[in-house]
Amino acid sequence: MKKQLKKTLATAALLALVFGSASAQQAPTGGTLDKIKASGKVVLGVREASPPMAYMLGAGEKYVGYHVELCERVLKDITPNAKLEYMAVTAQNTIPLVQNGTLDIGCGPTTNNTARQQQVAFALTTYVSEVRMATKVDSGITTLDQLAGRNVSASTGTTAVQLLRKRERAQNVSYNTMLGKDHLESFLLMESGRADAFVLDDNLLAGIIANSKSPASYRIVGDALGSEPIALLFRKDDPAFKTAVDESLRKLMKSGELEKIYTKWFVAAIPPKNTSLNLPMSPALKQLLLEPNDKPLEAYAK
Repeated sequence: MKKQLKKTLATAALLALVFGSASAQQAPTGGTLDKIKASGKVVLGVREASPPMAYMLGAGEKYVGYHVELCERVLKDITPNAKLEYMAVTAQNTIPLVQNGTLDIGCGPTTNNTARQQQVAFALTTYVSEVRMATKVDSGITTLDQLAGRNVSASTGTTAVQLLRKRERAQNVSYNTMLGKDHLESFLLMESGRADAFVLDDNLLAGIIANSKSPASYRIVGDALGSEPIALLFRKDDPAFKTAVDESLRKLMKSGELEKIYTKWFVAAIPPKNTSLNLPMSPALKQLLLEPNDKPLEAYAK
């Protein structure tokens, strides 16, 4: 009996040691730079279908885009010896994966707002988008007022959903909002005629239209529902990593390299169809390159 008790206690102690060790690995207490140094790799959260910001190219699972390239340039600057590892994420799971340490940096098109700042930290703003709508050219829809009572598609987890609901309350109108799991599914809802418009950031709308079966069949119309600062994101309460990322971005801004990267993805022809989005840099973003900041969405409120 005593032998059995000793054996049970020993087993319990061993299990506690094993699981305690595993738990410690899952929730590192050190900073992101220490974690990267110890593992020899940095995990980037990327999107599969958010051109030109972040998207997958071809069957080889190569990820490209404006924010992907910015992430790569920054990480090669601050962690030159680390291997870059890419993980496909969605709008809704990016923040939880950053919070639990699965991702070291989020490289998708994520809006910086005060609610999200309670969960993660954001780098300096690297894009200012306008949330607008895409419609079919032959639909006759050119204004938000025409959407009252109609089907409108939006992607789960995006701020476009919040802005639509905000406008419903402010204008006392009602939309039948149809949620797609990602931007391609949301676009398909409009493309197939199930939705009359698709609401999203203008840059993402332009990228999806440019890579659609018939780009000339769609257009971006209507007033902006709001302007949104887009930024890279990472763990909260890690000032050393934020400082390193921000300083690297400042160098890209000051040298003119960031503007070149912007032109590559928003003005020049981009893969896979080698079409141009024709979205020159906005005055708001030009000003941010001169005076960088990480202000949230609420600072952009009209």
